[in-house]
Amino acid sequence: MELGKKIRLLRFRAGLTQEQLAEKLGLGAQSVSKWETGAAMPDIAMLPLLAEVFGVSIDELFDLTGEQRLNRIENSLDISQELPQDLFREYEDFLKALIPDAANGQRAKSLLAYLYWHRMNSFAEKAARYAKDAIRSAPGVKDCQWVLNRAEGHAVWDWNLANHTKAIEFWRGVTEENPLVRLPYLYLIDNLLADHRADEAEKYLERVSRLPDARPVMVRVYRAHIALSRYDEKTADGIIEELVAQYPQDHVCLFEAAQYYAKKCDYERAIGLYEQSFENETRRPRFMDELMAVADIYEIMGEYQKAAETCDRLIDLLENEWGFTEDTSLEKARREKARLLAKAQKA
Repeated sequence: MELGKKIRLLRFRAGLTQEQLAEKLGLGAQSVSKWETGAAMPDIAMLPLLAEVFGVSIDELFDLTGEQRLNRIENSLDISQELPQDLFREYEDFLKALIPDAANGQRAKSLLAYLYWHRMNSFAEKAARYAKDAIRSAPGVKDCQWVLNRAEGHAVWDWNLANHTKAIEFWRGVTEENPLVRLPYLYLIDNLLADHRADEAEKYLERVSRLPDARPVMVRVYRAHIALSRYDEKTADGIIEELVAQYPQDHVCLFEAAQYYAKKCDYERAIGLYEQSFENETRRPRFMDELMAVADIYEIMGEYQKAAETCDRLIDLLENEWGFTEDTSLEKARREKARLLAKAQKA
């Protein structure tokens, strides 16, 4: 239904004349008449007030389909730093109501998770900012350190807080319920390796290697990480070096080799492999992972100017391959560049 006709229908349902609606909106009756006849359209700034007067969402003004509304929610979460409370509640209510729907229920659950993570992440940034201020004010007081751990993933000394047992048990359960699906096994192995539970990781990797969609390169990469978790660096290095020699142009192989060396703090080799991976990626637009890693490594090495220059490349990627003009990731890259340039000036 056209917007003008929808306004007319909602006005009738609300029992309002054109004059009464115009008065609520602070406009002349002629404006409402033009909307309803299609001679003019409401200004975009008027839409929230129209939705409020009629007791509907902005989406309902346009008669968006369920899929269109889901797309709008996902896009909004992608580009917004923080959602206003009323919009958060609107999305939450819509997504919860959609869960029983056979066609859209799965996506609704996924977007609900994204919605709550988005809110959690925006609050975590605030929590981290105030916790850091408190710590700087009283660095000898044990108070907000645990907040930083939760908000930014800082390391924890106590094993009982740092281990990944809950994650391991969750992914183990998912693999038992879905023994022929590859992805849950990989998340299970990742968490096992984080706790150096190499024997269990090897057992599940053997299952992965027998699946129809197993990826031979990744199976060998995981074998290297299992060897490394056993502190068998010679075997681990040999596996990675053999892979790179066998697949010197393969984007996935180069990226995983870079990951491996970065974890070993062999930063020069990691940078070289990340750069090769980025150059050999044929997909467009390319992802940001390699450049983000290179910027982080340069900062670790104290090469702040090079890290800032890598942020420039990241900004160029977002603008020219992804076509972003205003986006949270683009703004974050710009802030990172400014922060790194400030560190370079102090160095």
